[in-house]
Amino acid sequence: MASAPFPTDISSAATGLVGRLEGVQPKRWTREEYHLLAEQGWFVDKRVELIDGEIIELSPQSEEHFFGIDNLRSLLEKAFGEAYWVRSQASVAASEHSEPEPDVAVIEGPRRVMDDHPTTALLAVEVSKTTQSYDKGAKADLYASTGTHDYWVLDLVRRELVVHRQPTQNGESRFGWRYAQLTVIPETGEVSPLALPGATLRVAEMLPPSQAGDNS
Repeated sequence: MASAPFPTDISSAATGLVGRLEGVQPKRWTREEYHLLAEQGWFVDKRVELIDGEIIELSPQSEEHFFGIDNLRSLLEKAFGEAYWVRSQASVAASEHSEPEPDVAVIEGPRRVMDDHPTTALLAVEVSKTTQSYDKGAKADLYASTGTHDYWVLDLVRRELVVHRQPTQNGESRFGWRYAQLTVIPETGEVSPLALPGATLRVAEMLPPSQAGDNS
């Protein structure tokens, strides 16, 4: 998922200008404040998410990115069936200061109206083309902190799936948690979701068709 610091007037006032003043800390937004800003129209025509108190603007998505999301959602809906809710680009209430929007997430239970966003997912997936380090680093640690036991990064450049499992407390992590198990599955490989071990998904079916002459 491509992302960049949110460049609105409110961000400049709260983080840019203030952050340059010696001894003054940038504003760390809460989910409640973040929702209030949204209600007041600060994010009209923008895709944003809240990560550790920072409001992050998500950059425009390529057709490859859309293709990967659509493919994954379709494959996971077929595998999990109606007993589970497969959501795309919907919020997870990770903490008081974080509300990421995984590209695809599998939530326990059927589709329904919820009082608040789910706090975890059975499976969270990010489709990544330009932000692999972020999605495999800080974003992975954030999902680990929510108790999401199965986190995948579909790398569109390397054409592989990186599977993160076994969330473990870690003092070096920004969020206090990190996945202890990391498995790289090539385009020719297969994967089974932890929550549905009897299902087998082919990585090739998740990926967009490779471009002619593409050597990446």
